[in-house]
Amino acid sequence: MPRIAYYYLGLTGFFALFLLIMAWPTLLSPDHSMPTALILLIGAGPLLLPFRGLLDRNLKSCTWMSYLSLPYFAHGVAETYANPVWLYPALESLFSLMLCFGAGLYVYKAEKTH
Repeated sequence: MPRIAYYYLGLTGFFALFLLIMAWPTLLSPDHSMPTALILLIGAGPLLLPFRGLLDRNLKSCTWMSYLSLPYFAHGVAETYANPVWLYPALESLFSLMLCFGAGLYVYKAEKTH
């Protein structure tokens, strides 16, 4: 596969994960025991830190985005196991893996060509 395809896989995984993290506590399954703003800040805030570099195809930012997607994968797997409504956490796991492998393989292919 060409290197740019991995970048677009990671970018698709990022936007899908970000939209899911934003929609899950607000539209899909609101939880009224915690403030929604706090859930969004904790859930979506870390994804925004290397976002600018990901859009600029910065290799360091892509590497950090790949690392950053792993706690979302762990959360998705744990919630899929524990939650009777398993669709949203399973999608979280899938999208975080798309982000991890897309960004990681984009960096790997870039380092291999140099």
